[in-house]
Amino acid sequence: QVQLVESGGGLVQAGGSLRLSCAASGRTSIPHVMGWFRQAPGKEREFVAAMVWSGGTKSYTDSVKGRFTISRDGAKTAWYLQMNSLKPEDTAVYYCAAKMRTNTYDVWGQGTQVTVSS
Repeated sequence: QVQLVESGGGLVQAGGSLRLSCAASGRTSIPHVMGWFRQAPGKEREFVAAMVWSGGTKSYTDSVKGRFTISRDGAKTAWYLQMNSLKPEDTAVYYCAAKMRTNTYDVWGQGTQVTVSS
């Protein structure tokens, strides 16, 4: 069983930066795709960014393009979301997820809160 654990959330002022981390533990294997999602209060969970583990193809939702960067660790099963120029509308619980065994996101972290104050 693979578990994902996020870290790095917190409170930051608009224009600031945060770096989220997602680490896999347990019976780890390399994911096909790793991703980040977020859910703001009263809204549905939405896709933020994803990266193909092998090959490095990345995709982003339009609202974060040019501000957020997804990357992975070269030495362990972990990935990151560098968030720059944060805006109040980025406030949400951020979840990391992975496509481990299927072509859907089948493993999820517990979420980490990101709050951006104006």
